[in-house]
Amino acid sequence: MAAMFSSSEISKTASSLLSAYASFAGSMMLVRSMANELIPHQLRSYLYSAFRYFFTPLSPDLTLAIDERCGMSKNQVYEAAEVYLSTRISPKTERLKLSKTRKQKHFTIGLEKGELIVDGFEDVRLTWRFVCTEGQKPHGGEKKHFELSFNKKHKDKVLDFYLPYVLHKAEEIKKQDKVIKLYSRQCPFSCEDDNERRGGSWGSIILEHPATFDTLAMDPALKKMIIDDLEMFLRRKAYYNKVGKAWKRGYLLYGPPGTGKSSLVAAMANYLKFDIYDLGLTSVRSDAELRRTLLSTTNRSILLIEDIDCSSEVLERQMRNKNKKLPDRTGQLTLSGILNCIDGLWSSCGDERIIVFTTNYKDRIDPALLRPGRMDLHINMSYCTTDGFRLLASNYLGISSKHNPSFAEIDSLLNSTEATPAEVAEELMKSDDPNIALQGLVNFLKRKRDEADNETENKATGCGEVGSSVRRLNAIVSRVKRLKTNVDQRKIMMRKRK
Repeated sequence: MAAMFSSSEISKTASSLLSAYASFAGSMMLVRSMANELIPHQLRSYLYSAFRYFFTPLSPDLTLAIDERCGMSKNQVYEAAEVYLSTRISPKTERLKLSKTRKQKHFTIGLEKGELIVDGFEDVRLTWRFVCTEGQKPHGGEKKHFELSFNKKHKDKVLDFYLPYVLHKAEEIKKQDKVIKLYSRQCPFSCEDDNERRGGSWGSIILEHPATFDTLAMDPALKKMIIDDLEMFLRRKAYYNKVGKAWKRGYLLYGPPGTGKSSLVAAMANYLKFDIYDLGLTSVRSDAELRRTLLSTTNRSILLIEDIDCSSEVLERQMRNKNKKLPDRTGQLTLSGILNCIDGLWSSCGDERIIVFTTNYKDRIDPALLRPGRMDLHINMSYCTTDGFRLLASNYLGISSKHNPSFAEIDSLLNSTEATPAEVAEELMKSDDPNIALQGLVNFLKRKRDEADNETENKATGCGEVGSSVRRLNAIVSRVKRLKTNVDQRKIMMRKRK
């Protein structure tokens, strides 16, 4: 067969093939160049996609994209997948993220971008892939999502059974290793990259406040009432839905500084295992920013607004504008915007949330904020009582009224003297010897009592001096009037004699 073709003929054939290929390539480049010039980009994209559709074999798999956010809110499925997949790591996985906070019992394992995890559910094989892409806007950060792939014929089973199973397992995992966090918009960093995940709105640290209801120096009946109210709130989801109310509850803690308002908030968070979002209204510039901030909070959380009376400049600014007949600017924080987020349509964007307001001066708060639905339960954080003192003595000194006779004297002083739990606790911490610490507290309470008595006497003396001055002045005026009357009478008598 090889003898039938000479070397010259083979050479000519090869040259012809190369020439034909070069001519074809040149023609295709010319056609492509003309197509780019004459055919619009959108039409070319459509033709390419149609070409791929007709000539690419159909895949039997279906892929679900699970984005990190749903509009302005967090995607619950994404959060659940993030927790669930940390327990499904395969030995074949090449790259993982590892972290652990001080209060966590176990390491937290996460996926690096591009990594795959294969999971099984009954007879279905599922593949998870973690994808990160750069944001289109400047400084937009990365956009994260999971891709879940499986055979199309199992779509109903995955949507109806597998994904609810993932949500349920994620909740169980989070409850086993729950770490309470304190979020703030002014926090410069985040313990678990939450600042990046929440678009820079909130940063967080681990809440390590040791306060519990057992350690709070409060009236036992008041403490029990608060615990019962929290328990009732937790179990009434169906009730709130039935009556058509958002599943939230508002508390107002009012009283002098040092009475334990912040400690009560920490005790509530530790009792409920709720995160705390510390919101300062003075740092919020507009109603729109307030809505974005509140929507970025999670369910099962406490929104804390401390010293609400100090944020009264919001209302005062509105009143000044109305008095001056100036229109309210749309780009500012207003009282109506606050009320709408607390008890309006926007308040229903979330479940199982508690809003706590604190103030030193309840009478300075606008009545529109005080009504039920916004501040449902008003809690008076009073001065230290005898029951509160006994709890503090037990916590700080490890003693009870049976072991020290000073308790009776301290009880008597507390009934006649205003001292905050913080002041009593500070005195008890000054010595490790219970007798010395209690005697120091007795001396402190006596000084406070004497100062209060002196202040009362000074006020009374001041009032007495004013009264005495007024009486002396009245006496002088009366004397002048009498003298004038006598002079007038003498003048009349002189005229009669003349």
